[in-house]
Amino acid sequence: MQAVKMYTTAVCPYCIRAKQVLKARGVEQVEEIRIDTDPAARAHMMEITGRRTVPQIFIGDTHVGGCDDLMALDAKGGLIPLLGAA
Repeated sequence: MQAVKMYTTAVCPYCIRAKQVLKARGVEQVEEIRIDTDPAARAHMMEITGRRTVPQIFIGDTHVGGCDDLMALDAKGGLIPLLGAA
């Protein structure tokens, strides 16, 4: 399974929902990068994604986007294949 990385903050309902979706699809571990406690991480996230909001989700090297993007990908049937890609 591909590694999953998520830029988050402490109190973010969309981050919680995204983690629930990922867990339901078999993801056991998500590397969380807290941008509310690390300004450099926030700057890096904005640089690599062009976005300011959380969550920002990466599966392997693929930037999925935010929670709505993740849910849309799952609804189209694209999440499980992306998680399983090697």
